Amino acid sequence: MRRYRFLIFLWTLLLLTGCSATPEEEPCRYELMAMDTIMSLTIFGKPAQEAQDILQQAAGQIQDLDALLSVTDEGSEIYRLNHSDGAPVQLLERTHELLEEALELCKTTEGALDITIYPVVRTWGFTTGEYRVPEEAELSALLEKVDYTQVILDEENLTLPEGMELDLGAVTKGWTGDQLIALFQEAGVTSAIVELGGNVQALGTKPDGSPWRVALQAPEGGYAGALEIVDKAVITSGGYQRYFEQDGETYCHIIDPSTGYPSQAGLASVTIVSDRGVQGDGLSTALFVMGREKAETYWRTHPDFDFILLGEDGTVTITEGLEDSFTLYGDWENHPLEVIRK
Repeated sequence: MRRYRFLIFLWTLLLLTGCSATPEEEPCRYELMAMDTIMSLTIFGKPAQEAQDILQQAAGQIQDLDALLSVTDEGSEIYRLNHSDGAPVQLLERTHELLEEALELCKTTEGALDITIYPVVRTWGFTTGEYRVPEEAELSALLEKVDYTQVILDEENLTLPEGMELDLGAVTKGWTGDQLIALFQEAGVTSAIVELGGNVQALGTKPDGSPWRVALQAPEGGYAGALEIVDKAVITSGGYQRYFEQDGETYCHIIDPSTGYPSQAGLASVTIVSDRGVQGDGLSTALFVMGREKAETYWRTHPDFDFILLGEDGTVTITEGLEDSFTLYGDWENHPLEVIRK
């Protein structure tokens, strides 16, 4: 049975665009459905018509990237790669850039993130909604084709071994957020907030100079905490976001590439706070698979981001960079919180 802890809206066209005519410090907002989620873009400090033009351009970019990177759209580059039968495929610059970033994240996380996991995820039904628990022999056969190190990326082409398939879902929304922030900066926007499903990316501060305040969802619903950010991406992966139940067991959508089974590392969610969305997106998945101990070790050797870990046991772990900007909220105020330091 499919279960979601988010409100689902069946919106098929443009959802909302709105700006106040004056004054210029009023927000201009644009909402759309893309990449299987609701997206909201808000910018400040531009006259209404100029703001609308910028947001229309941003929405067009989202739709272009969605069509380019979809794993199921027969016209996408990812679909073309997955049906290349082992032949080299020349890539567009944008696709090449994202794949380069994604493969580097796979490497630094030692495969906790593996973009070749798609056949396993599909077999569990997380891409189709036809959920089931695969047999061990079936998973073992599929795992023989899960190995990011076998992907060959040169200056123009990518070669994917026959039978192997890519899915960039773990990095696409974060990378899209990076592209939107860059677009806003080029257009002279200095204050903006981008919400792409569970991903939040902020440009600058609020118009009044104060930090943006981002809520952290609790696994059981409601909020576990709040975080203040400036020029940061905040990206969460949680086992409660998409899962199914069978024979009394719960199976979440985040698959451990080393086993082919949903991760059981003891974490309810991982939130990454980073300068770049693509990094935060990939690491939120990878650290969820790693579990707390390995996540802490990774952070100590790659200290260019911060994290918030909510344990299945109700514990909260944050890195020292968030000590002054993160607070627990509501029913979570009395949960144990530990700050880890370098």
